[in-house]
Amino acid sequence: GTIHLFRKSQRSLVGKLTHEFRLVAADRRSWKILLFGAINLICIGFLLMWCSSTNSIALTAYTYLTIFDLFSLITCLISYWVMMKKPSPVYSFGFERFEVLAVFASTVLAQLGALFILKESAERFLEQPEIHTGRLLVGTFVALFFNLFTMLSIRNKPFAYVSEAASTSWLQEHVADLSRSICGIIPGLSSIFLPRMNPFVLIDIAGALALCITYMLIEINNYFAVDTASAIAIALMTFGTMYPMSVYSGKVLLQTTPPHVIGQLDKLLREVSTLDGVLEVRNEHFWTLGFGTLAGSVHVRIRRDANEQMVLAHVTNRLYTLVSTLTVQIFKDDWIRPTLSSVPIANSILNISDHHIIPMPSLKAADNLNPVTSTPAKPSSPPPEFAFNTPGKNVSPVILLNTQTKPYGLGLNHGSAPYSSVLNQGLGIPGMGATQGFRTGFTNVPSRYGTNARGQPRP
Repeated sequence: GTIHLFRKSQRSLVGKLTHEFRLVAADRRSWKILLFGAINLICIGFLLMWCSSTNSIALTAYTYLTIFDLFSLITCLISYWVMMKKPSPVYSFGFERFEVLAVFASTVLAQLGALFILKESAERFLEQPEIHTGRLLVGTFVALFFNLFTMLSIRNKPFAYVSEAASTSWLQEHVADLSRSICGIIPGLSSIFLPRMNPFVLIDIAGALALCITYMLIEINNYFAVDTASAIAIALMTFGTMYPMSVYSGKVLLQTTPPHVIGQLDKLLREVSTLDGVLEVRNEHFWTLGFGTLAGSVHVRIRRDANEQMVLAHVTNRLYTLVSTLTVQIFKDDWIRPTLSSVPIANSILNISDHHIIPMPSLKAADNLNPVTSTPAKPSSPPPEFAFNTPGKNVSPVILLNTQTKPYGLGLNHGSAPYSSVLNQGLGIPGMGATQGFRTGFTNVPSRYGTNARGQPRP
């Protein structure tokens, strides 16, 4: 094969990931995230050991929220990496969709963990094991402290956007109703509880409250089944919180148009269609490229005499207020003009037989025809109301005389004859003898306007 001396060696997948990780680690903003990630791994290790020692599935469900915090930190690192990367020929729109993919994967994994907890809880209802409360309360406060500290200390742009843009969960709606009642009594709490709380902070507090109730009931009455009930409650809260975020990020990945901008887009497209020179706006498609970034493409048909650059500037100026990444294709109006050929017809084509016999189609037998209308008569049908002067069955072939007939219907192109040749043939002046008439277009036929039947001029 061909030897390429200066070809770069292809990196493996691990080498590419290592290179990109070094690129992110070079930024000082990512050092804080890496530190929290390392502490998170240590915390997860201790929590999993305490879950095994206490035999509490509720603490395991709450530990999954700490694992979700690790996914959110990875998403934050991906967000920093996306800001460093520039668009490439392969990724012409940039790398913003990696943030969307990271959020979607994190929320889906959290929901899978919740389903696993529900499955384990259903098995525990059949045979409830004994729960040891020695480290149950300690693990609860350690996980709560670390989750809140992580959420409030690091600005996670992708998850912050999704939590505000996605629809509210059932837990948020119930807490919002309760918060309105509380804020009606204490108005100073409206800035904390209204309009709606952070879903991640809310689920951390609700999960810790469920574990505290579990600890008290087990310590007082040795009611071990409450641990399974708390695990189901935490799993349902996790699933209900993550599901709207998964739906929102999934719609972004499917390149759908955000519902809250459809009205604004319709208004802008109507304004574009009224611009000077614009005839039609079609094939418009707008979608969310990333969180807070809208992309779109549109085709604009303009007049033939319109200035393309001027129309392009006006269309871009109107749509750029809402669509940051825009592709506009301008094309002028075009129509097909019929072309007339001026090539003279060869004489060999015109040498056709002088007599053209047009045979009449054969009719059916006489017994099936009505003598009045020459149509098949039905014995049960009533007589026709009108009688048409149509030819009978015994019709002789029509013989048309023609000395020079243009062979229309032969699939030949005919050009327009010059005026001099028309006058020479006698088409312009009636009554010039053996010439072509206006009515028949055939030669040697008596003209109604020029001569009589004997060839003499009419008085």
